[in-house]
Amino acid sequence: MPSHPPYTPSVDMDYAVIETGGKQYTVHPGDVLQVERLDNAQEEVMELDRVLLISRDGVVKIGQPLLQGAKVKAEVVENGRSPKITVFKYKAKVRYKKKVGHRQQYTELKIVEIIDG
Repeated sequence: MPSHPPYTPSVDMDYAVIETGGKQYTVHPGDVLQVERLDNAQEEVMELDRVLLISRDGVVKIGQPLLQGAKVKAEVVENGRSPKITVFKYKAKVRYKKKVGHRQQYTELKIVEIIDG
């Protein structure tokens, strides 16, 4: 049976874990992601300061719960609305039905830079 070399993951990439809109996201420089709606204008560069973790060149810094002074710079690509979903409520035998539509608002961000604290 041939012997395989051990798996060594590449740990030299930069990434951060940020929190916005009550959710956590793993981001890399250059990533584009959709988050809950933020009140920022299009093409505006903003700073996200709720950073939970930063990994740079294999060195991981973990906050308790946040890293002091750490920031992630992001550019607002667009503010938009996701496709419509239909919510249909129905109860059998009581002639109850209700149909409602919903479109979630979002902000699309492009990660520019990860700054250590």
